[in-house]
Amino acid sequence: MPIIVTIVTIAIIIIASAIRVLREYERGVIFRLGRLVGAKGPGLIILIPIIDRMVKVSLRTVVMDVPPQDVITRDNVSLQVNAVIYFRVVDPENAIIQVENFVFATSQLSQTTLRSIVGQIELDELLAQRDKINQELQQIIDKHSDPWGIKISLVEVKHIDLPIEMKRAMARQAEAERERRAKVINAEGEYQAATKLQQAAEIISKHPEALQLRFLQTLVEVSAENNSTTIFPVPIDLFKVFMDKMTDKK
Repeated sequence: MPIIVTIVTIAIIIIASAIRVLREYERGVIFRLGRLVGAKGPGLIILIPIIDRMVKVSLRTVVMDVPPQDVITRDNVSLQVNAVIYFRVVDPENAIIQVENFVFATSQLSQTTLRSIVGQIELDELLAQRDKINQELQQIIDKHSDPWGIKISLVEVKHIDLPIEMKRAMARQAEAERERRAKVINAEGEYQAATKLQQAAEIISKHPEALQLRFLQTLVEVSAENNSTTIFPVPIDLFKVFMDKMTDKK
């Protein structure tokens, strides 16, 4: 009787070790006596006890944070840049066979690529063309990780940490740029006003009666205010006779 119980117990253990259940997002890479059999799953997997060995691989997207990297840009600005990378396994067999630890390998590849790309561009380009840099990083990392069965879905530069001195210099530059724009706008306004005044003077010179109408309009505007003093504009032509007489006497 004890022998039967022992045999049954061993049989149950062997059967239990031979049965594997994989979830929908999991695949099992099967090795039989050290040789690759293939990837199986999801669902129920039957293994040959002692002979077969299975390595589970998740096909879900992995979100990895790339640690901050000390980088010197092409214009000799020292800064720290970190990023986030989204990748997933598309070929479980290569992910196990071609690289020892595909997660660690992808992380190291992302760090070195980030330093290399940022070191080849200038600071202004890094700040202004983030989308272009993200796309370039994604293409390079995806190209090198493709033999591992890894698909890089997205790479995003997350944070750029500038030195305090550089932040102050950029603030002064932005302030100077705003002052320059204000002066240009002011000069443009003066130019437009002068142009309009020139056009008005030309119209009045062709039609002298327009000047008298302008005088009357000025009287209306002045009288509309609660002022105790009223100014009457007098045409200069009224004094021309007296000025001519004084000139003749001399």
